[in-house]
Amino acid sequence: MNGKKIFDFKGLKFKLWTYFLLFAAGIMIVLWLLQIIFINTYYESMKMRQVEKIGNHLVSQYEDSDIYQNLLEQISFRNGLMIRIVDENGEPILSNNIFNRDNNRDKNGRMNPYEFNMLKSRIQNNAEKTVCFVQNDEGMRMHTVVFGAVLQNDDGSKAYLSMYAPLAPIDATTQVLQNQLLIVTILSLVFAFILSYFIANRLARPISKITKSAGKLAKGDYSVVFEHGDYTEVNQLAEVLNYTTQELSKTDELRRDLIANVSHDLRTPLTIIKSYAEMIRDLSGDNPVKRQAHTQVIVDESDRLSGLVSDMLDLSKLESGTLKLNISRFDMAETVKEIINRFAVYQHRDGYVITSECDERAWVEADELKISQVIYNLIGNAVNYTGEDKTVHIAVKVQDGKVRFSVSDSGEGIAKEEIDRVWERYYKSSHRHKRAAVGTGIGLSIVKNILLLHHAEFGVNSKVHKGSTFWFSLNKADGMKEDALL
Repeated sequence: MNGKKIFDFKGLKFKLWTYFLLFAAGIMIVLWLLQIIFINTYYESMKMRQVEKIGNHLVSQYEDSDIYQNLLEQISFRNGLMIRIVDENGEPILSNNIFNRDNNRDKNGRMNPYEFNMLKSRIQNNAEKTVCFVQNDEGMRMHTVVFGAVLQNDDGSKAYLSMYAPLAPIDATTQVLQNQLLIVTILSLVFAFILSYFIANRLARPISKITKSAGKLAKGDYSVVFEHGDYTEVNQLAEVLNYTTQELSKTDELRRDLIANVSHDLRTPLTIIKSYAEMIRDLSGDNPVKRQAHTQVIVDESDRLSGLVSDMLDLSKLESGTLKLNISRFDMAETVKEIINRFAVYQHRDGYVITSECDERAWVEADELKISQVIYNLIGNAVNYTGEDKTVHIAVKVQDGKVRFSVSDSGEGIAKEEIDRVWERYYKSSHRHKRAAVGTGIGLSIVKNILLLHHAEFGVNSKVHKGSTFWFSLNKADGMKEDALL
């Protein structure tokens, strides 16, 4: 089904919406557990900690004086506590007025013997000589927090502190909280339902836009622009995709140029071969001189086709990383001189002026065959693009542990913004471009890939209307043993 789904259960929007709702529901469940289910336990625990803290404070401040009596009265009034201090027989020593309502004492002010003995036993059995526990008072039908501790009098006798804090029933409070929580839960879930939908929609919208733009890109629309959003991650994704679109556009343009140029390079020699073959068949078959000339043209054009195929295969191997280098030690100055001799025909036939300046014994460790191909391509490029004076200058210099090769022409030069693109296959400069008389249009791309395999430094220096200088440098290697003797 290609139509748009009403509910995409695997979509980011639906997932975010669900997660927000579950989060809100989880908070409501925690509130219900704390305020309704565990409120009695929490209240009892809190009251015990409060009573125990007060009891420990009274123990630390104990003294038989009116000041201590006032302290008991203040603490009892502020916290609703029943406090008394009795001797070892349960006779009252100090107490607060709340004991007028205390069922644990008789008419003479003494504690109930059973209650006193039970509290005394608990205190003595505790290593810290203090106790704090919850007692169920059947007579008053309520729970009470009881604190007890041993006190030491100045005469060496013992006294006992007892403190009672009734736990007020909270059933009515729980019922009120339950009613309020029910309303809060309903309102919160409704609000979370609406808010989560808008938040999920806002988070998913930029990604949906990017997905739609990516669909256009997949169909070959390289003019598409990925819009930025309100989030850093989305902006980073949009920037990467915009950069990818630009590179794909360049690749597509390069592909079209490659097809156009290869078609041109193939069509021209094939047309010439066919034409001269027909001439041999129809005109010069019986004339040895003409036949020889015509067949030589066919051979030359066939060589050009073979060179085109070889260069394309070499470039494919270089770019795929399958080409292996055969490293050896050789003198690059001698290699350059040999290659210059191969261009002598241009000097004699077409009037080119090729000058050179080479240091002696420029030893390097590299693939001699591939470096020779690099040098040949760079010199051929300079010959094809030099100016009207037809001058080309070549140099091999040894300096700072490097062997640097450079070739300069006097042509139209390359604009600054186009320099980095001259290494691309079939790249055409915006300035006057002369189709190579020899070569296939992918020579500089082969040069770049070979030098990258050698981890060599390379580049081009150029100014418009002042010519260009292509260069590369390799690490200098130690010379041969016989050189050391010179």
